Amino acid sequence: MARSLVHGCVCWARTGLSGPRMDALISGAVGMMKRTVLTSSAVTPASSLRALRFDNRALRCLPVEPGDGQDEDAARSRPVPGFCFSPVHPAPVHSPRVVALSQPALALLGLHLGEDEEEEAALYFSGNRLLPGSQPVAHCYCGHQFGSFAGQLGDGAAMYLGEVINPAGERWEMQLKGAGLTPYSRQADGRKVLRSSIREFLCSEAMFHLGVPTTRAASCVTSDSTVIRDIFYDGHPKKEKCTIVLRVAPTFLRFGSFEIFKPTDEFTGRHGPSVNRNDIRIQMLDYVISTFYPDIQEKYAESKTERNAAFFREITRRTARMAAEWQCVGFCHGVLNTDNMSIVGVTIDYGPFGFLDRYDPEHICNGSDNMGRYAYDKQPEICKWNLGKLAEALVPELPLDLSQKLIEEEYDVEFQKHYLQKMRKKLGLIHLELEEDAKLISDFLDTMNLTGEIYQLLHSLTFSLFSSFNLFKL
Repeated sequence: MARSLVHGCVCWARTGLSGPRMDALISGAVGMMKRTVLTSSAVTPASSLRALRFDNRALRCLPVEPGDGQDEDAARSRPVPGFCFSPVHPAPVHSPRVVALSQPALALLGLHLGEDEEEEAALYFSGNRLLPGSQPVAHCYCGHQFGSFAGQLGDGAAMYLGEVINPAGERWEMQLKGAGLTPYSRQADGRKVLRSSIREFLCSEAMFHLGVPTTRAASCVTSDSTVIRDIFYDGHPKKEKCTIVLRVAPTFLRFGSFEIFKPTDEFTGRHGPSVNRNDIRIQMLDYVISTFYPDIQEKYAESKTERNAAFFREITRRTARMAAEWQCVGFCHGVLNTDNMSIVGVTIDYGPFGFLDRYDPEHICNGSDNMGRYAYDKQPEICKWNLGKLAEALVPELPLDLSQKLIEEEYDVEFQKHYLQKMRKKLGLIHLELEEDAKLISDFLDTMNLTGEIYQLLHSLTFSLFSSFNLFKL
């Protein structure tokens, strides 16, 4: 038992990546990650980037704005009523080059890239060249940001490339993040920089290997093109290299995808761009359930209300399990707005995320979260709140009283079940399950919090003492 307990503590410590530790990892990664070589035997790889088999079902099933994305107005910021996607075209960058590749993520697409293919990969994965069969578009969605409805948001720095069917018959969506302007960029420039892109690449793959449901990062490509960023928000902006991440997931649709139909919000006065378009809401539900929940589609083919309820029950359970996984590895998302919640229950959009450096249930990883809405210990309840907003967005196709009942019946039970299961494993409690295990785990975490506070206090006192006597100058 002692050995298992120590092992559990070590697991916590190993996930402590935030602040100086994360910064050190990132600075070291730039120099050593010219090519990340990971192994995977899940999918038999294909021989060439140009051999990818595209089947862009989302664009066949959901309305797309007219155009090819290359005229002058294609990336103009504007409301987009009546459509789920807008055609766009990636903006080229100068001298794209690979920073890192994840072979397991690429294998999902049926790819294995050698060093001799990196130059070509840099062209395709930067957006400088389009893969045969890809159809770049930006997705229109809305969202509740920090609890308030923000109206139309959308892919301001991301572009759907298409959906690839791999040799195993699996469907994976490819998305470039940081490839340029879209109609949803608003006042931004549609670009990402090297430091944030490396953070996303590392964390996406780390979360997967920690067993957490997540989008994947297949590549990180930087360039000689630059943008201006105020890195420390101190009024001293600097040039940074434009960098693009290739993200892979079953889909990047999210709770906010269904909020484009929201009527005028009583608090903010904003509404979704496709308000009163229940026909599109039905199309989106049909697409999501038939594509990503085929068992539910088949089982309830005769009753759409029962089908929609079964779908909502499943996304409630998946979201609860995902939140439990976060809590068990000390992960803080930082921006749990409804537009950052996946419709298939995976971790999506790595922005100001962090991991607990020490166990602090009130830890806030997002400097702009002044009220602590998305603090570590509030994540499970916020995910539940977001499900409530998804429930509102599905009316009238799923009655609100039914969806709210499903949340109350399913979410807490599923979260606690999964959380206890994972935490028992972390503490080595694998042969016998007792009712008091929940209290044991809670007491253990309280002790970690207390001892962490004491250590931090002693560290601060020591630093102050040494500073007072100028001992650091000796």
